Amino acid sequence: MANLTSAFIGIKSPNPFWLASAPPTDKEYNVRRAYEAGWGGVVWKTLGSEGPPVVNVNGPRYGAIWGADRRLLGLNNIELITDRPLEVNLREIKMVKRDYKDRALIISLMVPCDEESWQDILARLEDTEADGVELNFGCPHGMAERGMGSAVGQVPEYIEMVTRWVKKHSRMPCIVKLTPNISDIRKPAAAAKAGGADAVSLINTINSITGVDLDNFAPLPTIDGKGTHGGYCGPAVKPIALNMVAEIARDADTRGLPISGIGGITTWRDAAEFLALGAGNVQVCTAAMTYGFKVVQEMISGLSDYLDGHDMGLSDLVGRAVPNVTDWQFLNLNYVTKAKIDPDACIKCGRCYAACEDTSHQAIAIKPGRVFEVMDDECVACNLCVDVCPVEDCITMVEMPQGAVDPRTGRTVGGYANWTTHPNNPGVKAAE
Repeated sequence: MANLTSAFIGIKSPNPFWLASAPPTDKEYNVRRAYEAGWGGVVWKTLGSEGPPVVNVNGPRYGAIWGADRRLLGLNNIELITDRPLEVNLREIKMVKRDYKDRALIISLMVPCDEESWQDILARLEDTEADGVELNFGCPHGMAERGMGSAVGQVPEYIEMVTRWVKKHSRMPCIVKLTPNISDIRKPAAAAKAGGADAVSLINTINSITGVDLDNFAPLPTIDGKGTHGGYCGPAVKPIALNMVAEIARDADTRGLPISGIGGITTWRDAAEFLALGAGNVQVCTAAMTYGFKVVQEMISGLSDYLDGHDMGLSDLVGRAVPNVTDWQFLNLNYVTKAKIDPDACIKCGRCYAACEDTSHQAIAIKPGRVFEVMDDECVACNLCVDVCPVEDCITMVEMPQGAVDPRTGRTVGGYANWTTHPNNPGVKAAE
């Protein structure tokens, strides 16, 4: 099997799969079982200062979005940071780290936005032997109303200020966890870098309400007739997380800043995509909450097989896709594909026809015998038919050969002679 040993910002672990700070990492019992299942590292559930006590609700804490097969697609939570005493958590962290020296153990922190509070809690961590700290600037509910969590993460100046405090008062590597509830993820990432952060982790949960009880007319989950916004995670947030990771990885101001990727990672393939877009390791939460700690074993074996099959090491995969992420205006408008339907694989359901006829470009015809056929002179290669087809690989997008004439536009496809600037594509040259 491929060597999956990770040394993210100097923190060694047997593989790049860490459990994210969340309910699964809130106590010694859980963390020990996670390590035994195979997780390379754990970010302990967020600790707070010994100020006003944190009291979690005793009713439902989660709302959910399911697929048609009842598969969990998204999870909304209204749980706060740990409500267990600080000293109990610190004692358990020290005992766990003593017994699992080869595993990464990071402590997530959230305290009021003043230097004294950060200095105090950092001093209490010194003898735990933890490998690093993660600053929770992402939680969008409950704690944000107290001036912490995403209330800090949405203000780059605060991120830089607090990060500087942490680097000043702690020997530990510092990871800054970013909120996705912001218009441009690059700005808080740049602020973390300016403050001296060793890495950033993202994304934290997305502010959300997953549903409304239409009998009681209250948001879900409902607590005594009332509901509130919470943090959304799970497979549904993966596309948002991938984009934000890529934005940081390719931006000039943040390029080279180590990234711990988070957001909807359920399989080894999900993890590989985050790594390819620049993440140095990944953190997982919802998948463990859905399938249990042993889900990591599939991730380990799958990623190892993938790397072996492509004759790559783990470091070869990290950032491999970043050079191919670009802005729209740099896409090649001279590249043309057309949809092709395999009549032998087609089950004649008609979904492709309905989607194309009613909401796209009327490029699919029904032939006698309910045979569906793409009309190249109308097909704009939007890919909608592929996405709605229930049969994998029944419809594929086929590239037109270089020099062919696109029947829809009459333009020559491909070709690299007579380059001119395309009027609708500034900065990119395309063949006429």
